[in-house]
Amino acid sequence: MCACPSKSSRDTWNWPRSGAPNERSPTVGLVDKDAASDIRDLRSLLSAVRIARHTAWQTVVRLVTTGLILALIAGVAIKLKILWAAGIRNDL
Repeated sequence: MCACPSKSSRDTWNWPRSGAPNERSPTVGLVDKDAASDIRDLRSLLSAVRIARHTAWQTVVRLVTTGLILALIAGVAIKLKILWAAGIRNDL
């Protein structure tokens, strides 16, 4: 399967048959007068991705820590028979 643009999209974007853009097509890259703004946007995007990744790891660590603490508390409660003393589990 070809990843090349179809004929209709080439016509829409004014691409010649070689697949390369011509002078009238939109510029892509860091060669135009807005290059500095594009670089700032890319740096901002990279910063946002780093913050999102950091926040995701924080969330995973919090969930694991909370789960371990709850398991520890449940184990202590079972060992000390706190649940049975409160009348929650009278059958044992």
